[in-house]
Amino acid sequence: MASCRGALQRSPLLRPSLTYLFASPSRIVGLPRPSVPVSRFQIRGKYSEPKLEEITLPKEDLLSNTWKVKMLYDGECPLCMREVKMLRERNKVYGTIRFVDISSKNYLPEENQGLDYKTVMGKIHAIESDGTIYTNVEAFRRLYEEVGLGWIYAITKYEPISTMANLVYRIWATYRLQLTGRPSLEKILESKNNLTDGTCNDDKVCKM
Repeated sequence: MASCRGALQRSPLLRPSLTYLFASPSRIVGLPRPSVPVSRFQIRGKYSEPKLEEITLPKEDLLSNTWKVKMLYDGECPLCMREVKMLRERNKVYGTIRFVDISSKNYLPEENQGLDYKTVMGKIHAIESDGTIYTNVEAFRRLYEEVGLGWIYAITKYEPISTMANLVYRIWATYRLQLTGRPSLEKILESKNNLTDGTCNDDKVCKM
């Protein structure tokens, strides 16, 4: 056995492994052990709740159910739109006016006390939520009252100012199309009828 062990130890190929094989327990314990670095990682999971997209509606739309009076206006009248724009800005705070563009193809007389396009083009109309209709200077007075500017037209409640103010407005309403460089009401109605019938090929020409 000893001779066999010696022969094996003399073999250059088997010497390293046999040395560990026949080494005494004390020597095995004393052998240096390779140190393998152990990396320590701290894994943290991060959970974030999905965010819902916020939908912000215009304040005027949020207050659309609180309106007290409708303003029927001609959206194709440049001078009229200046006043409408001012009232819209004021109405963002009050939310008491509902604006209805009579020049829109979606305008429906049946939703506005049966007032058709031709009638409303003749003079300004305002409609209370209970169906009461106001025209001329009285319509302006009601609209301005609803946005905190009633003092501007307050004096028109009394005579002879009321008569004089309505007379001036009637003159303006009669000639406003000419003063703003637009065709007569008859031509506008004809163009709108052609657009509705599909006989007008140019929307820009038909829309006056």
